Amino acid sequence: MEQYLPIKDKAMKTHAADNEKVEEFLQDIQFQSPENYRIIESIRKIFNDSNSDLEEDIKYGGLVFNLEHTLMGGIFVYSKHISIEFSFGAELPDPDKLLEGKGKKRRHIKIHQIQDIKDKHVTYFIGNAVGEQ
Repeated sequence: MEQYLPIKDKAMKTHAADNEKVEEFLQDIQFQSPENYRIIESIRKIFNDSNSDLEEDIKYGGLVFNLEHTLMGGIFVYSKHISIEFSFGAELPDPDKLLEGKGKKRRHIKIHQIQDIKDKHVTYFIGNAVGEQ
């Protein structure tokens, strides 16, 4: 099994969503499920720490991350899991076949509990998908 290394640590950027849609989305999630909110905020932090140029928005019913007007990925809430979507996931190195999906470009990871973020190497995948080079 290949060793998964986190992307290099960076000083945490203060991230305040200036997008009202994002704030409303997060407030709704927090009201509906504090556990899902905690998971989403953890994943959101990984995205934002991975690249300070990402822009957040709400599209397709989820929190999406754009880089230079290109959709890079997003976080979507379903009844039994949270999905982290990667727009160019088929190009990501995935030696242990943790990414799901069979489309030409997109792949996703299903998160059922907070521990899955570590167990499914989310920091590694997000860092590779959007990390500052």
